[in-house]
Amino acid sequence: MSSNPINRLVIGTKGAGEIASAVAWRLHKANIRRIFMLEIPDPQAVRREVSFCEAIHEGSKTIEGLEAVKVDSVKGVREAWNKGNIAVLADTEWRDKIRPDVIVDAILAKKNLGTTTEDAPLVIGLGPGFVAGKDVHIVIETKRGHNLGKIITSGSAERNTGIPGSIKGYTAKRVLRAPVSGVFRTRRAISDAVRCGDVVGVVEETEVYAEISGIIRGLIRPGVRVTRGLKIGDIDPRGNADYCHTISDKARAISGSVLEAILRLYNSESE
Repeated sequence: MSSNPINRLVIGTKGAGEIASAVAWRLHKANIRRIFMLEIPDPQAVRREVSFCEAIHEGSKTIEGLEAVKVDSVKGVREAWNKGNIAVLADTEWRDKIRPDVIVDAILAKKNLGTTTEDAPLVIGLGPGFVAGKDVHIVIETKRGHNLGKIITSGSAERNTGIPGSIKGYTAKRVLRAPVSGVFRTRRAISDAVRCGDVVGVVEETEVYAEISGIIRGLIRPGVRVTRGLKIGDIDPRGNADYCHTISDKARAISGSVLEAILRLYNSESE
């Protein structure tokens, strides 16, 4: 177990999408700032305006005033920390290079893709696919509802239903999915207003229609190859463009629970 004070803990996240980014943002704001985020070489987030994985494509990404930068080495990670930034790297061989005090699996794949309790002294899994006390130490509930953000020390999160959480009464209709496999193209941008029936983009020659009116809150990068049924966009029926660029209520709830889980272990040790 680390003897570091809380503000010197090394925290790693698997994934740098929307929820992982909210976790990193919350921890950094709580002065736990030695944070690295692991991503695949070509991440394809939908809520790109609030996902630090965009740093892989753009070199850096700022969310609510906090910047994450792309790095390609342990030296680069430490340089990012020294500048007050979060480090994002595409590296699957991190285990022999960085020894974190905490690993948060925030891939949200609905299944465990290889995380074990050997990854760090404290391993936290977000959502279904993990068993607290078996392959991770703690599970955080990610399903909208009464138990959102619940810290689970034994057992699993609620199973994936495949139905998106309700926003203003809309569930599946607010999510844009690829109608066929192929390359996605669009002239639309995140925060654009759309009406029910508008064309948002095309996959190959098949048009993707908005099923509700609202604001495009998330949209996958144009020009990428997608598979049939993949989530490629998100329409927010509340119509507030500011929500596109700020951390969601759900993500804030989950990130707060991750912070609490870390403090439960490391704050008790420092007493």
